[in-house]
Amino acid sequence: MSERDLRRRCRRLLNELEIRPPLDVEELCRRFAQQRGRDLQLLPFDIPVSGPYGLWIGHDVADYIVYQQQTSPAHQRHIILHEIGHILAGHENRTPLELPLGLGRGGPGSPNEPVPFPDESRILYALGRSAYDHADEREAETVATIILEWASVLDHVVAGVAAQTAAQRMDMALSDRLGWL
Repeated sequence: MSERDLRRRCRRLLNELEIRPPLDVEELCRRFAQQRGRDLQLLPFDIPVSGPYGLWIGHDVADYIVYQQQTSPAHQRHIILHEIGHILAGHENRTPLELPLGLGRGGPGSPNEPVPFPDESRILYALGRSAYDHADEREAETVATIILEWASVLDHVVAGVAAQTAAQRMDMALSDRLGWL
């Protein structure tokens, strides 16, 4: 899929989901799941450094996005949106995947606390790579970047407009400068 098509698809999704600034990734996920008619759960996890930052697991009962809990909130949002990118672009890896993460243990709170994850034998597909040498990974990364750029621009425009004088709003409307993204 071309970047132009991805941008169009992302814009359409954000409009359909009626996502408004500021971007709330969890709300985006709730609305996306509702639109798809399929549960989507976000699972923070202490992923080993040698593993991927995130993982999308398509299970027969729901989709799961496992993401690194030992990183900044901004990076966590990017990871989650990257995995949403896989779902949005229709990527599926039907190759059996041995989950190297030990998803049965090491959940939030304690190294030995079980992660609320269903029977691994019922996993339909899983995507989790730690490199971007595959076209699917580049597409998913592009989706995350598009959504974050959209949110950044809207945050700037919406927040800035309320605090500006009439003259400042007029100047902004007549100029072609948005500032840094």
